[in-house]
Parts: sequence; C-alpha cells; structure tokens
Amino acid sequence: MKQSVANPPLKPSADNRRGNLAARMRSGDLYQQKNQVKIGILLTLMAFSIGWFYYTNSLISRLEAHELEEVRLYAKSLEYAYTSSAETDLNFFFDNIVKVNTEIPVIVEYQNTYTPRNITLPENPDEVHDFLKQKAAEFQTDNAPIEYDGGFGKGYIYFSHSFLFTQLQYYPLVMFLGLLVFGYLAYLAFSSSRRSEQNRVWVGLAKETAHQLGTPLSGLKGWVEYFKTDPDRYETEYVLELEKDVERLETITARFSSIGSMPTLSPEPLDTHIEKFVDYLKRRVSSKIKWQITNQIPAGKLIPINRYLFEWVIENLCKNAVDAMEGVGELRIQMTEKPGQIVIDISDTGKGIPKSNWKQVFNPGFSTKKRGWGLGLTLAKRIIENYHKGKLFVKNSEPGKGTTFRITLPVKT
Repeated sequence: MKQSVANPPLKPSADNRRGNLAARMRSGDLYQQKNQVKIGILLTLMAFSIGWFYYTNSLISRLEAHELEEVRLYAKSLEYAYTSSAETDLNFFFDNIVKVNTEIPVIVEYQNTYTPRNITLPENPDEVHDFLKQKAAEFQTDNAPIEYDGGFGKGYIYFSHSFLFTQLQYYPLVMFLGLLVFGYLAYLAFSSSRRSEQNRVWVGLAKETAHQLGTPLSGLKGWVEYFKTDPDRYETEYVLELEKDVERLETITARFSSIGSMPTLSPEPLDTHIEKFVDYLKRRVSSKIKWQITNQIPAGKLIPINRYLFEWVIENLCKNAVDAMEGVGELRIQMTEKPGQIVIDISDTGKGIPKSNWKQVFNPGFSTKKRGWGLGLTLAKRIIENYHKGKLFVKNSEPGKGTTFRITLPVKT
C-alpha cells in the first residue's frame, strides 16, 4: 500500500508578518531619511548662496558709491585747479587728490580735448583721439558724466568702474556656480557611497544565503535519491515534484552565488527557458490565473544571458503580476525580435500602478504589499541593466486594468 503524506505549507504567523512589515517600513524610512539629508544639504547650500549673494551685492553698492564720490572729488579738484589764482600752490591737489586715482578709468573732456587716466592707449598716436572719444561714449552708458568748470567753459569727466569693482560684481555668480558644482559633486559622492553600501549588504546577504542553503540542499538531494529506491512505498509523482523543487533550490543557490561578481553570459534559447519556467510556475500559483505565451522569436535563436539570473527576473515579474491580480486574472508574456534587440512584455490584468510610481517601484524598499522587502524589482532591474546591458521599465499601466513591464535585451543582428 502506497503512503503519501502531504503537509500543508506553513503560513507566516502574525508576528512574522508584522516583523516583515516593520522591516520593510524601516527600510523605507532609511531611504526617506537619506533623501531628507540630501534635501537638507541642498537647502543649506541655497540659503548660503542667497545670503552670500545679497552680502556681496551690498559690498558692490558701497564700492560703487565710493568710486562715484572719488570721481566727483576728482572733478572738484580739477575745477579748483583751473579756477584758482596763479599764486595758489596746486601741488597738494595733484599729488594727493588727482594722482591718487590709480584704478578707476577716467577720461577728462575739455574743449574737445580728451585726457585719459588708467586707460591703455593705442600705439599709434593718430588713433588716440578717436579711441578716447569712442571710449567716453561707452563710459557714458555705464555712468552719467560729471560736469566741472574748467575756467573757460564746461568740462566733463567720463568714467567706468575699476577692475576690482568688475571682479566683485561677477564674484557672486562665480561663487554660486562653485557652490552648485560642489553640491553636485557632494550629491554624486553621497549617491555613490549609498550604492556601494547597498551593494555590500546585498552581496554579503546573497553569499551568506547561498552558503546556508548548501547544507540542507545536499540533504534534500540525498532524500530524493533514497525515495527513488523504493517506488512501491513512495508515490513516483510526488518524488518527481520534490525533485523539481530541489532543482529549483539549486537554481536559487546558483543565483545568490552569482550576485556580487560579473556573471558569465552564454548563448541560450531564451524562449525555451521562459516557457519551461512558466510551466513550472503554473503548478505553484492559483489555478484561476490564465497564462498566455506568444513567442515570435525565430526558432533556434540564441541570446547571450545568464540563465539563473534571467529566470530570477522572470520569476519576480510573474509573481508580482500574480500578486497584483490577487490570484485571479490573465498573465500574458509576449516575446518578439526587433532590430538589434529582443523585447519581452509581461502583462497582467491586476490593480495597476499609478504613473507617479512607475519609476519608484524599482527603488529599494518600495512595496505596496503587506509582506516583503521591496527588493524584487530592484534586483530585477539591476540584473537586466547592469549584467545584461538591457532595460527594464514599466511600459504602461492603468489603475484597475493592469500593468505591462517591458524587458529589452541587445542582440547582434
């Protein structure tokens, strides 16, 4: 008489569910806190930039007023010199007032004669007059000329700003751009550090998981072989299914062992692997799920993939689709070849994803499930884009109607 014992799978206890939820929430809080830190740094840089900008502008205004007063004093000294009696000693004015200006570009116009100060003149003397006349017109657009009494008529002083003023005027912009560059580099460093930390955690967890699975897996393989030796006592059908599950565990162990190092890609019949995996998964999910596979890849077409990791991607997407449909609906897989790439669309008739979350679903810790870590799609995207140089994204989704994820893999034509 054949014996068969079917033990129902253990359901997670309420404590375990709460633990998983708490872990997920802690994971989400961690990344939210890091985002808050980045926002805080950005706001601090912006506040510093704005404060520095206004402070520098106040210095510019003061310097501009100072230069204007200096030129007015210059005009007054000239006026005094021209209108004073011959007996007046003018050395004091020229030495201490007129000649003290060594930075502000000045052009004194008197009776169509132009006298420059702090201006580089052309080498050809015949060009000096026209050059100074043109320069005076340019200065007039910056500052209104100052009028003075030259004794025999009115004179005008045209002036521009000093080189120091020009430097200070552009300094806030240079500082602001420098802070932007610094902030951007800080952001890149922070993001790189975060990704590196994530990689170390995931790699360590994956390696440890593969190591821990090794011992019980060896024991299960031994039990399967033992069951095969006595087919009269143990149902052959159950033994075969158990053997499939053991093979599945070996595949999972190989996946975890591949994390952390660049996996080897080899030409594989992609469509065959997907169809074989779907056949395995069908018997382990709700029977109310209708599966539809459309294969338009040419027969015998080999695609460079890592079979273990790529099946992991398909598994994550299919299980997410089953969860989104809550065990009832239609799951469609369409495989097509386009110029330079293989396209795989996985569609469901589930609850859909709001467009605002199309990119967030790939973020670590993001999950709408009551249980789970929110890492499945993150790992799937990493496997496709980092290891296979392809793309994984939400092609389209509509709340209440379903979602389509698209995988594209580059191939040589």
